[in-house]
Amino acid sequence: MSRKEKAKGKAEEIKGMAKERVGDATDNESLQARGKAEKAKANLRQAKEKAKDAFKK
Repeated sequence: MSRKEKAKGKAEEIKGMAKERVGDATDNESLQARGKAEKAKANLRQAKEKAKDAFKK
C-alpha cells in the first residue's frame, strides 16, 4: 500500500470517528451517520490498497 494512500485512508478514518463521537455527544443523528459513512469509506480505501499490494507480490 502506498504511504500516501495509507495516510489518506487513516486520516479519513480518524475524521469519521471524530464526527461520529461529536454526533454522539450532541445527539446529532445526521453527524453520527456521516461519521460512520466516512469510516466505512476509509475502510474500503484501505482494503482496496491491501488487495493491490497482495497482487503485486
